Amino acid sequence: MNWEQLLSLQRYGDKTKRLRKEQDETRLGFEVDYDRIVFSTAFRSLQDKTQVIPFSKTDFVHTRLTHSLEVSVVGRSLGRTVGKAILEKHPQLESIHGYHFNDFGAIVAAASLAHDIGNPPFGHSGEKAIGDYFSNGRGKRFKALLSDKEYQDLVDFEGNANGFKIVTQSKNGLDGGLRLTYATLGAFMKYPKESLPKKPTSHIADKKFGVFQSEVSFFEQVAQEIGLTKRGEKEDLSYNRHPLAYLVEAADDICYTIIDFEDGINLGLIEEEFALEYLIKLVKDTIDSKKYHSLPYKKDRVSYLRALAIGVLINEAVDIFLANEEAILNGTFDKSLLDKCKYEAQINDIIKISVTKIYKSKEVLEKEVAGYRIIADLLNIFVNSLNNKFHGMASNYDQLVFNLLPEEYQIESTNLYNRIMLICSYVAGMSDSYAIRIHKKLTGNTI
Repeated sequence: MNWEQLLSLQRYGDKTKRLRKEQDETRLGFEVDYDRIVFSTAFRSLQDKTQVIPFSKTDFVHTRLTHSLEVSVVGRSLGRTVGKAILEKHPQLESIHGYHFNDFGAIVAAASLAHDIGNPPFGHSGEKAIGDYFSNGRGKRFKALLSDKEYQDLVDFEGNANGFKIVTQSKNGLDGGLRLTYATLGAFMKYPKESLPKKPTSHIADKKFGVFQSEVSFFEQVAQEIGLTKRGEKEDLSYNRHPLAYLVEAADDICYTIIDFEDGINLGLIEEEFALEYLIKLVKDTIDSKKYHSLPYKKDRVSYLRALAIGVLINEAVDIFLANEEAILNGTFDKSLLDKCKYEAQINDIIKISVTKIYKSKEVLEKEVAGYRIIADLLNIFVNSLNNKFHGMASNYDQLVFNLLPEEYQIESTNLYNRIMLICSYVAGMSDSYAIRIHKKLTGNTI
């Protein structure tokens, strides 16, 4: 892979090549990507989607929206710092093509902003709930009617693939969805492969998948335009990552590791002593002990440690990326950046206590259990309504449910997979509160 191709400014539907030197510096294409994501309805719904702690009554606990904004900030720092070094190493990118180090930051910031845009309500349990409906629930009846890859898309429903669908899906009058640059789409694709074959390997790009069958054609177009190299068997849709996807992943890993931990401490789920015990190992070389002890409030002390820890991990991720640039470009770098860092043990300690104290807390588990039931019921009601309507067998109830769907989802596709994916996307796009509210109405528990 080469940087000139990887930094492509092309968009869906372009007939001519977009050159960096011809860009308006006041309105750079990669920055337009960021703006389009911010103003999208899918991004707006993240303000009421659970990050970890559900429906918290406090004002400092993160939602998917605040998490995404913070990941974007960290991603921008990572991209700019890496970009500066890349341009020094490959000066032709600037002298001949006109790229600036801020371009790298803008690409990573935009991709980071969108990284959770496809996640369903109720946190990561929402993905599992959709998958469980098709693998063990009433959706299992569709298995014989779908191809193996189509069915796998459903039983392993993946927020990353749904995110790619959201930002690229054409609708009436909106060809190409948000029409993001291919560089940003490439950085967004942490798992550039389809759901099958499911071959667990040690390569980080095989951890999950990033494209549904409905988007395969455009996915391949993007991959070829930016020069991603193929992985696996010839017939498999599997590519090596865009290098900047490693930075998007690192930004996410840094934020959820440190900030979820901070939320747990502020909520009283984790004792402050743990903050000192675990975070001090990360920041021992940068902490100002006098400043730390001068802060009178726990929230401010924890915030100070969090800021230092994020700074340390940003520098570490940059160093690892630059030391392994060649391996990343040729596709042989097979771990996340933080998996290679010298603080891996400390990070794992923080994650371990977060799992015990936060992710397995009663409040979180109750949310996940409720989410499973809500999502399964919604999928069943809407899928049945759409299918019965298509087959001319709709009851009065089915017609009423169909009318509840937003206009863009009232599509009676002749393809069963497309009809089911339409409903999955609709349910996945709901906020936590809306999913609860519409579930109560559809099940007759409120009017």
